[in-house]
Amino acid sequence: DVGEIYSRLLDHRPVIQGEIRYFVKEFEEKRGLRELRVLENLKNTIFETNEHVLPKCEQAMHDNLHEAFKRLQAANDMIHRLHEKEHEERKLQADKLMVREEKHTAHWEEFMKEQQNKQAEVDEEHRKAMERLKEQYSEMEKELAKYVSF
Repeated sequence: DVGEIYSRLLDHRPVIQGEIRYFVKEFEEKRGLRELRVLENLKNTIFETNEHVLPKCEQAMHDNLHEAFKRLQAANDMIHRLHEKEHEERKLQADKLMVREEKHTAHWEEFMKEQQNKQAEVDEEHRKAMERLKEQYSEMEKELAKYVSF
């Protein structure tokens, strides 16, 4: 008794299974041919793509990539040459700078020797002038000594 009440009130499997079978049957009858046509169209599109479009795309890609690779190699070679030229120019500028620095150092040393020579000449002139002044003052002192005795 309880099992029968349970199956009538709570067990809906037989009803649900019948509904599912009805739905599947209706779906297959109404949509079956349409789905079949869609699948046939997809199959034709895939075949067309595989046979015609894909090889054309692969060839175009290969050609374009090959051309792009050539251009990249040419650009790389040009950049390398520019880099070499820049390196040579920098080296030339560094060499010129070194020559200028050496000339400047030589001029500076010559200038310093000249200054030392001039300083020695001035010192010598100063010493001679001091000696003349000392002699002059000593003579003046002698003359003053004559007049002091008065």
